[in-house]
Amino acid sequence: MKSNPTDTFELVKKCCRALDDKKAGELRVLDVREQSSITDYLVVATGTSEPHLRAMRVEIEKVLDAAHAHIVGMDAQQHSGWMVIDAFDLMVHLFLEDSRKNYRLENLWRDAPEISVKSMLAAVVIPRKAAVKKKPATLKKKVATSAKKKGSPKKKPAVTKKTKTG
Repeated sequence: MKSNPTDTFELVKKCCRALDDKKAGELRVLDVREQSSITDYLVVATGTSEPHLRAMRVEIEKVLDAAHAHIVGMDAQQHSGWMVIDAFDLMVHLFLEDSRKNYRLENLWRDAPEISVKSMLAAVVIPRKAAVKKKPATLKKKVATSAKKKGSPKKKPAVTKKTKTG
């Protein structure tokens, strides 16, 4: 069952933002709706190492989970240089540079229009955390004054024992 096209495109944007934040290289998005019956968009990115690929995959999983998107499948064999995350309307391919050159996935989909990642990233609005308000200076003074008044507990005078002298 196909999702709402607007929702799918928003998910593509969020995935691209996550990959860009993780320093993905050669990030490309292909609109394959006219060429494919199994997916709408292909997101292709390059990582610098296997740990980098894993970090990008984890970020994509977080984005998909947050959007309640169903991950249909994932192929992430260690040391293969290629990871695939299939979210039905969106497929993300993460490659090491040599694997990307070897498989030339973009050439298989050369008839598909490419979407400008730069313009997509510029359009993504990231919600900012609410600013933390500082306490007014008068409140700080009151707290400091009350601490001075309370002060440290006063010590009791030492009790001296009287000795019996005979």
